[in-house]
Amino acid sequence: MDISNITAGKKIEDISKEKNSLKIIKGSVIAIILSVILLTIYALLLSYTTISENTMVPVIITITGISILIGSSISSMHIKKQGMVNGALVGLIYMLTLYILSSIFLSSFEINLKSVIMIGVGILAGMIGGIIGVNMK
Repeated sequence: MDISNITAGKKIEDISKEKNSLKIIKGSVIAIILSVILLTIYALLLSYTTISENTMVPVIITITGISILIGSSISSMHIKKQGMVNGALVGLIYMLTLYILSSIFLSSFEINLKSVIMIGVGILAGMIGGIIGVNMK
């Protein structure tokens, strides 16, 4: 039995895991950038049109979900396996980033029912996007 082949196999596996991790992080960054763009557009619409401020919560949840869905689809499309897990990780990284930044910049930040719903939406959207991404050709 040749031990060098086993060692080489582990190195290839480690390299593959690192590439997958980078793709998951890339998917999270794409989702964050897309959210910033879409939320900026929404803020401009709120400022310069007669759109009611009552639409804020559902629009923010929708933009977050769509952004994570797209980011996790893109990352899972390149990984080609375990779409649900990889997509959920994209959603989790996105939400953790959002809540870490919120806790730094907002003195009144707290985790409440809306926060839990947003985290759930983020992870669920990531899982769905991961499934879609793995099955895209």
